[in-house]
Amino acid sequence: MTPYPFSAVVGLADLRLALLLTAVSPHVGGVLVRGEKGTAKSTVVRALAGLLPAVPVVRGCRFACDPSAPDPLCPDGPHPPDSPALSRPAALVELPVGATEDRVVGTLDIQRALADGVKAYEPGLLAAAHRGVLYVDEVNLLPDHLVDLLLDAAAMGRAHVERDGVSVKHAARFLLVGTMNPEEGEPRPQLVDRFGLVVTVGAPREPRERAEVVRRRLAYEADPAGFAARFADAERELAARIVAAQAALPRVQLPDRELDRIARVCLAYGVDGMRADIVVARCAVALAAWHGREAVTSDDVRDAARLALPHRRRRDPLDPPGTDEERLEEALARAEAELEDDPDDDPDGGGAPPPGPDGPDSRPPDIPEKSGGPEGQEPRPAGAPSGHAGAPRGDAGEQGGDAGTPRNADAGAQPDPPPDAADAGQRPAGAEQAAPAVAAGNPYRTRTLSIARRGEGGHAGRRSPALARRGRVVGSRVPRGKLAGAPHLPATLRAALHRGARGVDPRDLRESVHVGREANLVLFVVDASGSMAARKRMSIVKTAVLSLLRDAYQRRDRVGMITFRGHGAEQVLPPTSSHEVGVLRLASLRTGGRTPLAAGLRTAAATIATERRRDPRRRPLLVVVTDGRATSGPDPVTVAPALAGVAAVVVDCESGPIRLGLARRLATALDADLMPLDHLGAAPTTRKAA
Repeated sequence: MTPYPFSAVVGLADLRLALLLTAVSPHVGGVLVRGEKGTAKSTVVRALAGLLPAVPVVRGCRFACDPSAPDPLCPDGPHPPDSPALSRPAALVELPVGATEDRVVGTLDIQRALADGVKAYEPGLLAAAHRGVLYVDEVNLLPDHLVDLLLDAAAMGRAHVERDGVSVKHAARFLLVGTMNPEEGEPRPQLVDRFGLVVTVGAPREPRERAEVVRRRLAYEADPAGFAARFADAERELAARIVAAQAALPRVQLPDRELDRIARVCLAYGVDGMRADIVVARCAVALAAWHGREAVTSDDVRDAARLALPHRRRRDPLDPPGTDEERLEEALARAEAELEDDPDDDPDGGGAPPPGPDGPDSRPPDIPEKSGGPEGQEPRPAGAPSGHAGAPRGDAGEQGGDAGTPRNADAGAQPDPPPDAADAGQRPAGAEQAAPAVAAGNPYRTRTLSIARRGEGGHAGRRSPALARRGRVVGSRVPRGKLAGAPHLPATLRAALHRGARGVDPRDLRESVHVGREANLVLFVVDASGSMAARKRMSIVKTAVLSLLRDAYQRRDRVGMITFRGHGAEQVLPPTSSHEVGVLRLASLRTGGRTPLAAGLRTAAATIATERRRDPRRRPLLVVVTDGRATSGPDPVTVAPALAGVAAVVVDCESGPIRLGLARRLATALDADLMPLDHLGAAPTTRKAA
C-alpha cells in the first residue's frame, strides 16, 4: 500500500525535525517519540522511510555490507574489493513487542542443519536493520531481555550471537526510532538514555488544524496513490535536501565558543555523564548542515539542547520526564551570560568538528519552520523557543507536554487538618471536608514485599518467585503442546532410554523448567480519613507509598491505588504500568472525613476480580495502609472473605503511647503480613507476603 507522505503531515514540527536530523546524521542516536494514542506517531515514522536515500550493498550479502568498506567479520564475507554491488532502498524494520530473542538476533538455520548437516546462521531483525531504521512501536512495553539486546547493539554497533551452537558477530548500526504512550508506563532509563533525541507530541488544539488532519486522512484513504501524487514534489525536495545535508556534514565547523556554550549548558542543566554534551554537539552540527550553514550558531545549540537534554536530567525514576523546560531556559541564559562575561573567550574561535563518525556525521536535520520544510508547519523566528521534548505547547499542532510535576504549593508549613468527625464529634455526618493535600518526603528504599507461593511466570519482572522462560533450571517437564522453552537434553535422553528406543521420538521431548521472578499487580489501599490527618501522619504515609511506588517501578509491576474517606472509597488510579501517574495522584491526595475501611476493601476486591478476568496470569499483591480504625460502614473483617487467597500486607499506621491493635486484627482476618509503618524501610532483608 502507498505510504502516507511525510510532507503531508499537519503540525508535529518538532517530531518531523528530529526525524529529519537523525536521517541526516544517524550518529545523533535515534528518536524516542512520546505521545497519547492517536497522534500520528507511527504514521510519521513509517513515512520517513520514503525519504531516506538508497544505500549501496554487496550483492548477495544478507548483512547489507557497504561495498566501499565491507565488514571484515561479516558472516557472509569476507568480501573482495571488487565484489558486485547493487543499490536498494534503506530498510525500515519493525521490531514487534512480542518478538522472541532468536527472531531479534538470529539463530541456527534449522532447515540447513537438517538438510545439509552444517551449522548455519539465520540472521535476525538486527541484521536486517543494519544501515537502515529499526522501528519499535510501544517501546516501553518491550521485555527486559530484548531491551538488553538493543542496548548492547546500540552501544557497540555490533550484534553478538552465542546460542544453539552458533557463534556469530556482525555489524548492526541502525537508526533506532521508538514510539510510546506514557499512560502505559515508562521504558527503562538505560534505554531512554540511548535515544539521542526525545520528542513529546500531542493532538492539535486548534479546530482548523484538526479539521485539516481529518480532511487529509479521508482523502488518503479514498485514493492513496492520488493523494501521494499531490505531495510528490515536496517529498522529492525533502529527500534531496537530506542528501545535500549529508554531503555538507564533513564541512560544518563547530566553533570553540559554541562548544564552550554546549559544555556550560549541560553543566548548568545538571545532566549526568558526557553523552549529553556529545549528542547536543552532534545535533547542533546536523542542524547547521540542514540549514545550509558552514558553522554552528547559538540558535543551533539552543534548538539542539531542547531536543537532546530534557529527558537526561531525571534524578529519580518516578520523576515525570520532560518537565524541566524552565530550568533548561535558565541553563541556556546562564551559559550565555557566562560567555559574555568570560574575557578569555574567543568569539571568533572556530575549531573543526572532531574527526570520524563522532564528528560532523552527527548533525540533525533542519527545522522545517526556518527553511520551508514540510507542509503544515508554521514559521517561527530564529532563536524563538521551539518547545522540544516535554514542554507544554499551546499552539495547535505542536508537541503537548506531559503532566507537570505536582504543584505542592502547600508543601511547606500548614495548619493541622481537622480531625475525623466521628472521632472528635464536632462535625455532623455528611459535613466532612477534605484538608489540603500535604507533600511527601524523600522516598527511601523499602523492604521487598513478595508473594511466597511460586507463580506460573505470567509476566517477567523482579518481585515474586515464579516459573519463567529464563533463569535457574530446576527440573524438566513434558511440554504442554508446543515446546515453550529450551529442551532439557538429559531428561529427553532419559525418556528415550526408558522406552528402550535407539533414537529420540517427539514423545520423549522434555522442556526445561526455569525459576525466575515475575511482576505483580501491586494494589495500594490507602486510608485518607481525617484520623490520618489529625495525627499529622499523612506526609509520612505518602512518603511510604511513594517509596513503594518506586520499588514497584524498579520491579516492573503494574500498580493501582484506592483511597477511602468520608462515606466511600475511590479508585484514584486504575491498574496501570504508568507509575508516574501514580505519583501525581498521590501528591494530590487529600484527607478528611470518616474512615470507611470496609468500602476500601470491597473496592479492592472488585478491582482484583476485574483484573483477573483481563489478565489471569498476573498475581495481585494487596498493600493496605491504615491504622485499622473503621468509623463508617460495616466491620472491615466482614469483607475479608471477598479477598480470600489474595496475598496482602497491612502497613500499620497507628502511633502514640496507647494503641488499639486494630490493624493487627485486620491483618489476621486477611491472612496478611503486618508491618509497622516505621519498619517499612528499616531493614534490607526481604519480607514475603503470605
